[in-house]
Amino acid sequence: MDKMGKNIILIGMMGTGKSTVGRLVADSLGYTLIDLDTEIEKLDGRTIPEMFEADGESYFREAESAALRSVLLRKGIVVASGGGAVLSSENCEAMKQGGWVVALTADAASIVERVRGDVNRPLLAGDVEERVGRILDERKDKYLFADVMLDTVGRSAEEVATDILTHYRG
Repeated sequence: MDKMGKNIILIGMMGTGKSTVGRLVADSLGYTLIDLDTEIEKLDGRTIPEMFEADGESYFREAESAALRSVLLRKGIVVASGGGAVLSSENCEAMKQGGWVVALTADAASIVERVRGDVNRPLLAGDVEERVGRILDERKDKYLFADVMLDTVGRSAEEVATDILTHYRG
């Protein structure tokens, strides 16, 4: 099926470059970038750390699913999803129905380097190396439904965006 005109949905672990690459892809196509985490915060009126602290991860995941369903009603968008959006099979199905899905990947060491010190990532509180390793292991098969998988290690955001655009334009 022709991909052109479909929304592009970027999935992958935190720190794989979804937001940065998403901006470049959206700008190249004249699409709107929607960072799902930003959308969740806008809809809920709180930051993600505040949601986690007050209501827990399950509340956040419900808010994430609702925001995802809402944004996928739009056309001409690039969605930078949250890393955990793939934990719900309903979200994965919605993404497949709502666009062309690209998984960005990176190894644990690269992710740790990219996210270390980011206080807006509640799942990384504590030992960052241990947490990243555990989350990667838990989610290792969750990104396999993507239409394309691209490794971001040792590559610039521009290189990754160019790869996405080449695949998209096919």
